Formats: sequence, structure tokens, C-alpha cells
Amino acid sequence: AYVFDAYGTLFDVHAAVRRHADQIGPDGQLLSEIWRAKQLEYSWVRTLMGAYVDFWQLTEQALDFAFRKVPSADKGLRAQLLDTYWRLDCYPEVPAVLKALKASGAKLAILSNGSPEMLEAAVKSAALDQVLDDIYSVEAVKR
Repeated sequence: AYVFDAYGTLFDVHAAVRRHADQIGPDGQLLSEIWRAKQLEYSWVRTLMGAYVDFWQLTEQALDFAFRKVPSADKGLRAQLLDTYWRLDCYPEVPAVLKALKASGAKLAILSNGSPEMLEAAVKSAALDQVLDDIYSVEAVKR
């Protein structure tokens, strides 16, 4: 069996900003990098504090922080960026690798801090639902 993290391993967390790059402008990459770094930081800090917050809320808070740090980015794109986060692209090699593993008889799963709804949406959007056997979210234990 193979168990994968979702965000940053199977799914490209920078795809949301890249899809709106023309609207965001020249600081899009910076916005995306800050968004992801803060998302991880918030997740780690909350875990260490024993103060669980679902990953979607952390994602929203991290984007708000990134907008404050990158004032040139249009905050009016917030809803579009968050909507796109539900449909992130997977990395180009992911479908072929997962299909090859599945063809070899392996069981495949995701273990992630994403909510079940976020993960199911991303998996369907990337057409990975036919190769994955299970999706596990930390939301079940809220840690």
C-alpha cells in the first residue's frame, strides 16, 4: 500500500494563483508562496497548541495574510482563488504514477490535513477517483 499527502505532493498548491496570474499581476508568485507558507505555519502552530482548526479555515486565513503582505494583489480575487483551491491541478506525473502503482496491485490512499470535502473535490477534479482506494483526513480526529 502507498499513502500520499495531498497538497504539495499530489496537488499543486500554486495552481490556484497561476490560473489567475493575469489578474493578479507580477506579484502572483510571491502571493502564492506566502499563502502556502502561512497555511503550513498556521497548521503547525495550531497542532502544537492543540487548538484544531479545519484546513479550509486555515487556507482562508493564510490567503488573507498573503493579501496583507502583497498589497499589489487585488483582494477582489479572494473568492476566485479560494474557489479554485477546490479544483487544484495535480502534478503532471501523478496520474501515470498512480495508474502504474494501481496496475501493480497496490492499494493507494491519501492522508491529509485537508477536509474530506476539499479532498474529494480535488480528487474528482484531477480525475484521480478511479485509482485511489481511500481518502483519510485528520478532520476525523481533529488534530
